[in-house]
Amino acid sequence: MKTIVHLSDLHFGTVDDAVRIGLEAAVRQATPDLVVVSGDLTQRAKVREFLQARRFLDALPAPTLVVPGNHDVPLYDVFRRFLRPLTRYRRIITDDLEPFYADTEIAVAGLNTARSATFKNGRINEGQLARMAERFAALSPETTRIVVVHHPFGHAATMDERDIVGRAALAVDAFSRSRIDIVLAGHLHSAHAGASSERYDIDGYAALLIQAGTATSTRRRGEANSFNVLRIARPHVELDCRTWKGNEGFVSTARERFEFAAGGWTKAPHLDGVRLQ
Repeated sequence: MKTIVHLSDLHFGTVDDAVRIGLEAAVRQATPDLVVVSGDLTQRAKVREFLQARRFLDALPAPTLVVPGNHDVPLYDVFRRFLRPLTRYRRIITDDLEPFYADTEIAVAGLNTARSATFKNGRINEGQLARMAERFAALSPETTRIVVVHHPFGHAATMDERDIVGRAALAVDAFSRSRIDIVLAGHLHSAHAGASSERYDIDGYAALLIQAGTATSTRRRGEANSFNVLRIARPHVELDCRTWKGNEGFVSTARERFEFAAGGWTKAPHLDGVRLQ
């Protein structure tokens, strides 16, 4: 079994320090094999915010895989926004905009959906998808394949189209050919999970689309701070959403189990007290 902690939308510059301290403790308690951060490490892409984010990442108890979000591109510095949009991110966080992690059970690829030309929305292109496919091509069919992005692909047919990453249908088609199992995203400050087949009709294919809320920001948009813990033991995945409860710290508030079958990933019957082994 492998454990992934999924954080998103840290927004250093608007961080609640009590939540941050509680989050560091909760991540250590989860004993992850990998920590994934799906974008928006900063609020305004300032040097001091990136340095705060860097210190936070360095304090985590496992390897990290990080992708940028739209807030990691300068907003008001027009010159830097269009000519050097991710210079600070690349210098302080990581120079790798397509990070990749693999071990004997999981493989995780990060894709950058942040773009200079849009202030909020994201986009993905064919070159990124081709490079992603190359990385997954040689893997065993038993490897659980995961993609990390900032902007969501939607978890239901009713999701607002303006919130979905550009060229989403093209990307999901590529995901189906690479047999991607899970897509981790953020951006909306809202925790959700569902099958890709609810929105994208691809015969015999259904990935898990999992969104994380904001882990540490005061910009909560009506939801408490939260993060996800995924425990993966193919053909099962357990998703545990942990929510900030003040003096109680981060508490498990929703747990779902999914299983892999011929048509892809589907929600499994919830069994109280059952844990993956």
